[in-house]
Amino acid sequence: MSAVPHGLEHGHEHHHPSGLMRWITTTNHKDIGTMYLIFSFIMFLSGGVMALTIRAELFQPGLQVVQPEFFNQLTTMHGLVMVFGAIMPAFVGFANWQIPLMIGASDMAFARMNNWSFWLLPPAAILLIGSFFAPGGASAAGWTLYAPLSIQMGMGMDMACLLYTSDAADD
Repeated sequence: MSAVPHGLEHGHEHHHPSGLMRWITTTNHKDIGTMYLIFSFIMFLSGGVMALTIRAELFQPGLQVVQPEFFNQLTTMHGLVMVFGAIMPAFVGFANWQIPLMIGASDMAFARMNNWSFWLLPPAAILLIGSFFAPGGASAAGWTLYAPLSIQMGMGMDMACLLYTSDAADD
């Protein structure tokens, strides 16, 4: 009798990616849910830093920690980051973890699309946070981005609109 490992005696080799490729190409609902939750936590921390800066500015009347334009940008970006970067991905992450377990399914339907939906978020977050460094700065139109303020902004507003576009693809 040969010493062939169990499951390989009939030539059934199952190759699963490891390392970084495991996370990039995963179709496991728990892995995708974990990626959503980690992303959500990172965005929660970045939105928290913005909130702390806003609170530092409001700590004492007349104290100027940041310029008024930057304060408005922080307020807008804090709202966008917390809603679209922290809260919504956290709900999706918990749903990815829980729904298949609750209904007795082995995985989410359309697992590759589920993975692709997650991988739209990091580039959108980079665009959103990167808009601080765009000419004219980030959007300062409030997190709802209503007109007329939203049509008066520069490139930072365009970068924020791409977040809305990519987040709509997740829904």
